[in-house]
Amino acid sequence: MTETIPAEFETLDERFADVGGDERIERIHHGCRWAEGPTYVPAGRYLLWSDIPNDRMLRWDELTGNVGPFRAPAGYTNGHTLDRQGRLVSCEHGGRRVTRTEHDGSITVLADRWQGKRLNSPNDVVVRSDDSVWFTDPRYGITSDYEGHRAESEIGADQVYRLDPATGEVTVVADDFVRPNGLAFSPDESLLYVADTRRGHLRVFDVRGASLENGRILAECSAGGLDGIRLDTTGRIWAATHEGVHCFAPDGTLIGRLRLPEKTSNLVFGGLKRNWLFMTASSSVYAIMTNVRGA
Repeated sequence: MTETIPAEFETLDERFADVGGDERIERIHHGCRWAEGPTYVPAGRYLLWSDIPNDRMLRWDELTGNVGPFRAPAGYTNGHTLDRQGRLVSCEHGGRRVTRTEHDGSITVLADRWQGKRLNSPNDVVVRSDDSVWFTDPRYGITSDYEGHRAESEIGADQVYRLDPATGEVTVVADDFVRPNGLAFSPDESLLYVADTRRGHLRVFDVRGASLENGRILAECSAGGLDGIRLDTTGRIWAATHEGVHCFAPDGTLIGRLRLPEKTSNLVFGGLKRNWLFMTASSSVYAIMTNVRGA
């Protein structure tokens, strides 16, 4: 039987007043070592996520509520997303690469090097409407054997990259982060938001074609480092923190919170109406139906 906890939507600003939903949050799975990278697959009505230290991916079926293995070993995958063709794009700590799972189940390597040097351990990824792939590359997967394989960084920096869909070229779009982590585009794709976990900053950039400009700090986290981020259709930014989910207005104001009993790593909107909020948090995965929709 699914466990539930009370839903604690805390409104700090009137711009969060229309947010709400179920009175209880469901814990749809428990038993991970560090759950990350939730991605909803609408074609199959299921949720995928990574259990990084256990080197596996798990799958929750929306219709039955059953949870089972999706892939193991999984290359110590972290973040995932879907491309415009519905294919799974994944960040692998173990292989230090970004891959795509084709419709027949085969795996294509999209990026594993920059200027001939191995990537650190790609962390989170988004795909823009022009099919370009944008990803963060901190060193979490190479600092120990817990989430990957201990190794030295060949690049010597933690950067944000763009993969050109036509040429496959990997270019740096931001190089002044300590630990870049979650990232997400605004609904019109004119802005890119990136969390700098070590500094506790939410950064935002203007997107100019294949590059980023005018990087600035939009908000700071008051509850540990920011991790995964997603946006809703109004442009509000939902961010995973150590106490649950924080919601920021487009101007950076913290307008509301949804508390969880575990440190939250990432989140995604899913369901057929994109109004389910799925949250990976330490050893568990939580879900709540809301009255807002993901972008």
